[in-house]
Amino acid sequence: MALETVIGLEVHAQLKTKTKIFCGCPTDFASTDDSSENMQTCPVCLGMPGVLPVLNEKVVELGIRTGLALNSAIAEICRFDRKNYFYADLPKGYQISQYEHPICKGGHLEVNGRKIQINRAHLEEDAGKLVHAGAAGLHGSDYSKVDFNRSSMPLLEIVSEPDLKSPEEARLYLTELRNILRYIGVCDGNLEEGSFRCDANVSLRPVGQKEFGTKTEIKNMNSFKAVQRAIQSEIERQTQLIEKGERIVQETRLWNEADGKTHSMRSKEEAHDYRYFPDPDLMPLSISRDWVDSVRATMPELPASRRERYKSALELSEEDAAILTEDRSVSDFFDEAINLGAPAKTTANWLNGPVQAYLNENKIELSQSKLTPSHLKELADAVSGGKISSSVAKQLLVDLLAQGGEVDKLIESKGLAQVSDEGAIKSILQEVLDRSPSQLADYASGKTKLRQYFFGEAMKALKGKANPQIINKLLDEMLPKA
Repeated sequence: MALETVIGLEVHAQLKTKTKIFCGCPTDFASTDDSSENMQTCPVCLGMPGVLPVLNEKVVELGIRTGLALNSAIAEICRFDRKNYFYADLPKGYQISQYEHPICKGGHLEVNGRKIQINRAHLEEDAGKLVHAGAAGLHGSDYSKVDFNRSSMPLLEIVSEPDLKSPEEARLYLTELRNILRYIGVCDGNLEEGSFRCDANVSLRPVGQKEFGTKTEIKNMNSFKAVQRAIQSEIERQTQLIEKGERIVQETRLWNEADGKTHSMRSKEEAHDYRYFPDPDLMPLSISRDWVDSVRATMPELPASRRERYKSALELSEEDAAILTEDRSVSDFFDEAINLGAPAKTTANWLNGPVQAYLNENKIELSQSKLTPSHLKELADAVSGGKISSSVAKQLLVDLLAQGGEVDKLIESKGLAQVSDEGAIKSILQEVLDRSPSQLADYASGKTKLRQYFFGEAMKALKGKANPQIINKLLDEMLPKA
C-alpha cells in the first residue's frame, strides 16, 4: 500500500521586545550561568495571586508585521483566552493565549514555487523552562528544576495547514519563515537558544485518501537538520506500524538526537481538553486599519521579492540570489554597493566568496567588520581601470575587512598596482621564452596547453601584478603558430 506523508508545523517565535508580554521584566537573559536563573521575574510572570496582566503594545505591532509578511488577514478585534493545563513550568495553571479570535488568520508562504497555506498566527505567553539535572535531557536525569525567566516571554505561534509533503519541504518552509521573521525584525530566529521553536505534526494516509491519518506531535528539535531527521524517523516508524497492521497512537513524542529516534512523551491533548475561555483580566483588543497601514508603511522588501529582483533586474543566478538574501544585513549591504555603482555579479561573487569565508573563519557578522559598500565600488573601479587584478582585489578584501582604510592608499602602500607597461611585460615574456626552449618546441608541435605555463611564469616574474589582458595579447604575438 502506497502511503503519503502529511505534515503540519507549529512554530513558536519569540518576539524581539525589550520587556515581556504582560509585565515589565526584561527579555534579555540568554545566560547559561546558574546564578541568573529566576532573576528576571516579578509577581505577574510568576503567576502570584491578585496580580493583573498589562498587554505590551510592541507585541501587537510585531504580530501585525508578521501577518502582513505572511499575507494574512489582520483581525480588527482579537481576544486573549486562558488555556488551562497543569505543568511544573506553568505556575498559574493556565497560559494566556488566543484561541477563537487570533491576531492573524490565513495567509501563505511560498516554498519552491508552491504555496504552503497558513491557518493562523496568535499571540501568547511562554511558560517557564525545565532544567533537567544529571543528564543531557529528560531521559536519565536525576531531578528537574524550573527557571521562570522565560515565563511570560512574548510568543507568536504560527500554525501551518497540513500542506507539507516531505521532511525536506518542512526544512525549506522553516528556513524561509525564519528568514522572513528576521527581515522584518520580529524574531532573531535562534533555534539553539529556543527563540525559534518548532513542533511537527506528522501522519500517514493511503495515496488518494482524503481523510487524515492519526497524527503524532514531535518536540525537542533545536535545528533545521534535527527537524528534518525527526520527521523522517517518525515517518519510518509509522510506516512500519501500518505495514504490521498495528495502530498509530495520537501522542506527543520527543526527538532524541543521540539515537536518531522519537520517543513517547505523553498522550496528545485535543483543544477541548484545555477548556479555553476568555481571560477576564484582558479586554478584547481593537486593531484599527490606520494602525495596520502605519505598520505596512515600515515593512522592508521581503526575501522572495529581493531574490526575484536580483535574478531579473541584476541577472544573478538562483544560487547567488539565494545566498545574498539569507541575511538582511548582507542583502542591504549588497544593495547599497550596487546603488553606488559597483557591478552586481562581481559584488555578489565577493560577498558570497572571500567575504563570507572571512566572516565564517572569524565568527563575526558583516556589520562587525571594517568593510563598507564604498570599498567594493572602489575595488571594482580599480580592477576595471586596470590598476589591480581581480586576484589582488580578493587579497585586498581581507585587509579591508580587518582594518578598513582607503583602497587607493592600500594599493600604494602594499605596492600592488598592476603593471600595464607593454614594454616591461614584453621584456619579461622574452626572458621566459628564452629559458624555456623545450616547452617552446613542444608548444610549436601542438601542445597548446603550455600557453598557461608561459603565462604563469611571466606572472610569477612580475609578482602577480601584471595586467593579464596584456600578457595574453603579447603571447598571441610572440608564441609560434602551433
